[in-house]
Amino acid sequence: MESVIVSGKNSQLGQELQLVALRYPQFNFYFYTKEELDISNAAQLEKSFSKHHPAFFINCAAYTAVDKAETVQEAAYIINAESVGHIAKLCKKFNTTLIHISSDYVFDGKNKSPYHEYDTTNPINYYGYTKYIGEKLALENNDKTIIIRTSWVYSAFGQNFVKTMIRLMQERSELNVVNDQHGSPTYAKDLAAAILSIMKRQAPNAEYGIYHFSNEGIISWFDFACAIKELKHFDCNLHPVSTAEYPTPAKRPLYTALNKEKIVVAYHIQLRNWKESLKECLELL
Repeated sequence: MESVIVSGKNSQLGQELQLVALRYPQFNFYFYTKEELDISNAAQLEKSFSKHHPAFFINCAAYTAVDKAETVQEAAYIINAESVGHIAKLCKKFNTTLIHISSDYVFDGKNKSPYHEYDTTNPINYYGYTKYIGEKLALENNDKTIIIRTSWVYSAFGQNFVKTMIRLMQERSELNVVNDQHGSPTYAKDLAAAILSIMKRQAPNAEYGIYHFSNEGIISWFDFACAIKELKHFDCNLHPVSTAEYPTPAKRPLYTALNKEKIVVAYHIQLRNWKESLKECLELL
């Protein structure tokens, strides 16, 4: 049986992977929390690779505090960029396929149609910059690398937009939500299923490189909030506002919808509509 190391066990994606992994008994999964495997600790990484000789390393560990990254730049760079390069070098040494999760924030948001994998990256905040450098280092240091860019991730686990909206709509009678940023939500459970489907299809005709994944449909954060309100039958009044009316420390790209044709063709991934996946997640919550 092939071994699989997964970093970021307690992340949204890490927790969803633990559930989906139960359907893949052909793999031996080793899930690590940050405390058990700090990806910035070279000695810990080397020890885990030497112990398991993994066929795959799924890197779910990331610095995801977008606004905080503007000021805590060193920590964001070490986790999202520098450490990814080191993981890739170990993957090369141990003949391991690296599956690394990246972000729609590598783009500047100036497109008018969904971004392809080959489109020019141009991050407009420091978080996006660190994710871009992480991609670059992963590809440079290990030719057996699959990068999956995703967007607007949510799940029944951890902190995310969906859970925040549920809490705020229960607490308040009115809420302002940004309506001029457009993209596609990603249910972490669907992303986890896609990753393991890719692993299952890897041999013998592996296709490495950059891929995009999210649920189907392009919406605004306001649209997303309205769907949550509708499905949960909340009475909270929602008001659309512009990004300019809701300033944040980190600039947000206004359009980050991703073209997913490449991953569908290469790995036969089936994409679900964003509202169908949202409904499933809300039923769990």
